[in-house]
Amino acid sequence: MEQESKWIRDIQRSGSRQAAERLVERYYDEIYVFVYRQTGQKEDAMDLTQNIFLAVLRALPSYDPRKAAFRTWLYRIAANRVIDARRRSRPAVTPLEEAELPIQEDFVSQIHDRELLERIEDYVSGLPSTIQAVFRLRLYGERSFGEIAAALGQSEAAVKSQYYRLLGRIREEFDPDG
Repeated sequence: MEQESKWIRDIQRSGSRQAAERLVERYYDEIYVFVYRQTGQKEDAMDLTQNIFLAVLRALPSYDPRKAAFRTWLYRIAANRVIDARRRSRPAVTPLEEAELPIQEDFVSQIHDRELLERIEDYVSGLPSTIQAVFRLRLYGERSFGEIAAALGQSEAAVKSQYYRLLGRIREEFDPDG
């Protein structure tokens, strides 16, 4: 973390390219996984991850470590970029004959799960961006409620309430047994 703070200071003070490269290297894989879990497409995830880091480096001069840890700030930007990308374009559906299909015994349930996830994603994408961010940071980013609260500048209780209320709405909307 101390090294990270030095890189950030070097970028803020002198625009150090080397420090920027180190900072990106430190978080690239983690953010890529966060994005890939939401896009499901390697190329889209790579493009969006690049976009996120460009935005982070552009915004870094205004980053204030007293307001949020860098990682928290980074995830806030990443979640917002994913939300923006989902607003701009609906993920393309891969024709069945082109899909790389894993050999699994319960293939039908896997298809249904994928379809259900896409329907849930469409539903969540129509909600306010703050609720989307809570959902994405928790589900795809595997962040704790405390980390999400810090990233969004809300109380942990408010984040938990939003998350569980959303899960209830999703269950009502999509649970065939409910």
